[in-house]
Amino acid sequence: QVQVVESGGGLVQAGGSLRLSCAASGIVYSINAMGWYRQAPGKQRELVATITRGGTTNYAESVKGRFTISSDNAKNTVYLQMNSLKPEDTAVYSCNVMTWRTGYWGQGTQVTVSS
Repeated sequence: QVQVVESGGGLVQAGGSLRLSCAASGIVYSINAMGWYRQAPGKQRELVATITRGGTTNYAESVKGRFTISSDNAKNTVYLQMNSLKPEDTAVYSCNVMTWRTGYWGQGTQVTVSS
């Protein structure tokens, strides 16, 4: 049974930090990449950051210099360190696990940044 479980969301003041974690289990195919996406109310889901199995990272322009994605391949876990948070970062953050065959999504974790 495939499980993709996020944790670490919450409420934080502007300028603060949060660290999200995502652990994947039960995936039988080789994982090519893992990443974070977010969806704010009334908006489409957007890419935040991705990291390949080899460590290549990609960030949305809006989070460059503030967010850092990292992973532990042995644990099939990906992290998102979010610093200097802004109210516009408020969204549901979802983890995506991409294999050669298909992708898997977690349920999402709410991040709320107050001004």
